[in-house]
Amino acid sequence: MIEKFKDILQFRVGTEEDEEGRLKNIVTPGSIVWGILLRTFILVLSSFVMFEIWTWVRSYWWFVFFIIWYEAAYPGWIQFQQYNENIEKVEESTLCGKCKHFDKTSQLCKILDEHITNDYVPCEGTEWDPKSE
Repeated sequence: MIEKFKDILQFRVGTEEDEEGRLKNIVTPGSIVWGILLRTFILVLSSFVMFEIWTWVRSYWWFVFFIIWYEAAYPGWIQFQQYNENIEKVEESTLCGKCKHFDKTSQLCKILDEHITNDYVPCEGTEWDPKSE
């Protein structure tokens, strides 16, 4: 139960299916930043409550920064690294990754405004235009 709650707070939910049965990636840079902000807010709020309940803890206020790094910022940084690795894999293994209409920051086809995955190409190759490097 604790691990499931921790997975929810760390946004480690992976993928889900959309209405057409395709797997879509639900870990995005926005969800990673939202997770960092949410966890930081929870930690700061709980530290204020803890400081009010136990006054002797006030002399260790700096310890909150280490907790915020360990429980909020570092997991977000790791998730962002994994997100970048997944984007690189998609970019190398799909037709969309070599198209000039592919936006790697949002894993999106700019023409059709649809997210791509390893097994889903929105235009099915009809709008493919090679990147000019």
